Amino acid sequence: MATGVLPVCLGEATKLAQLLSSDEKAYEATVTFGTATDTLDAEGKVVATGPVVPFDPALLARFRGTYLQTPPMYSAVKVGGRKLYEAARAGEELEREPREVTVTKLEVLETGAGFVRLAVESSKGFYVRVLASELAEALGTVGHLSALRRTRAGPFTLAQAVSMEDACAGKGLMSIEAAVAHLPSVRVSEADARKVLSGGRVEAAPAAGPLCVLGPAGKLLAIADVEGGVLKYRRVMAS
Repeated sequence: MATGVLPVCLGEATKLAQLLSSDEKAYEATVTFGTATDTLDAEGKVVATGPVVPFDPALLARFRGTYLQTPPMYSAVKVGGRKLYEAARAGEELEREPREVTVTKLEVLETGAGFVRLAVESSKGFYVRVLASELAEALGTVGHLSALRRTRAGPFTLAQAVSMEDACAGKGLMSIEAAVAHLPSVRVSEADARKVLSGGRVEAAPAAGPLCVLGPAGKLLAIADVEGGVLKYRRVMAS
């Protein structure tokens, strides 16, 4: 049901996973009206049915911008140290705190009998499944997310993606340097490179972080901020 771009970090690149998953996402999403499921998507069990009514594009306006969204029970969000999906599978419903999300783009790509396909661009933490359910409710019926394709994850797009088969075979993998090429960078000398790899003090010109610290040959040494004219490391790579 879900396809598209998923950044996967291997080896030393796992140090960058959190940095690479914090950006805006883009999707193509299909919402089917008339049936609701316990997971809010096509993989769940049908729990309610309703009328199939024509979609009204004017409804999208209320779901653009910044607002509060309540995470679904079938999600990895933790409440009291427990993942919501674990509670959901045990038949429990836990109280969830709404979280601030931002939708920068929400447009109709296609409509048909009982469905609408949408282009969505949103902040991290936004659940398209919840959008599908709330759109149906706004129409006066029920619905669920029947297909989802992530077209962009931060700086990574479908054009850069490789199949799971190729990735497992080591084909088309991206270098660490290419993965962070969208960030500003600073290049240091060989002597300073050794200091960086040991977490030592290295002076740098003021810059808005995070930035890539590169060695003389362009190899990524660390991700850092500049504070007080000195590099403050977020992540240091292995030598």
